[in-house]
Amino acid sequence: MKGKIIACRCEDVTVADIDHAVEMGYTDIEEVKRFTGFGTGPCQGKECLRVVALALAERTGARPQDIPPFTSRPPLTPTPMKFLAGDPSAED
Repeated sequence: MKGKIIACRCEDVTVADIDHAVEMGYTDIEEVKRFTGFGTGPCQGKECLRVVALALAERTGARPQDIPPFTSRPPLTPTPMKFLAGDPSAED
């Protein structure tokens, strides 16, 4: 295939980036996530996890079903809605 193939649209991670990660020795999906940044954008991996896992499986010889999804990490503490809504009575 020629040209730039996007695997993660949110973070602009390409298949070439995944290739480079594997060349550097990162063969676990958590390692590839940390190296490339895929799955950290607005979709949180909902659109790219499958694509990256399949690409990783192809490059490492692993079976796709043997590649577990990366660990989802929610924020440490929830942000109160009044801060997101711009409530003028919200205290700092």
